[in-house]
Amino acid sequence: MAQTYEEMDAIAMLKADHRKVEDIFAQFEKATSTSKKQSLALQACLELKVHTALEEEIFYPACRAAGVEEDLMDESYVEHDSAKLLINEIEAASAEDDFYDAKVKVLSEAIEHHVEEEEKRAEGMFAQARAAGLDMDRLADDMRARKMTAMEEFQAGKPAEPRTLQGGDEESAMSEEPLAPEANPVA
Repeated sequence: MAQTYEEMDAIAMLKADHRKVEDIFAQFEKATSTSKKQSLALQACLELKVHTALEEEIFYPACRAAGVEEDLMDESYVEHDSAKLLINEIEAASAEDDFYDAKVKVLSEAIEHHVEEEEKRAEGMFAQARAAGLDMDRLADDMRARKMTAMEEFQAGKPAEPRTLQGGDEESAMSEEPLAPEANPVA
């Protein structure tokens, strides 16, 4: 019997999200009408925006604090930001626009690579997080609560906000908590 989303630990939740987005991209590849393609692309974008929020706000800070490999963490943030740039372009476009299908395909391939990095058996982020002894049930509870609010925010039209590309605030993306205004010295 399959676990419900409420019974999953943090890694199981993230993997379930990965499978859901992979399925949406597979449906996109098979779709023939532009309206169906646009609907599926927008669904994938919404799911990815919520997923990246959960990872960046809850899971990644816990991984970084637990000592998961720094380079892997940094690459994950940049991979997210690359995806966010494509997500914002896809959401602003029409399925009839030039390069629309290509942008969705490149996003799909980027996510596929990112998922492989996270899910590698021995050295992937998820394996390192488990080995570090993170409390996956507590993280799952935090992620479930945030998922509801994130879904509302992104359904209301909030764009994906890159943190490490195009002038994003890299320091706040890399810390567990946002920097207080007084912690940012003026140059």
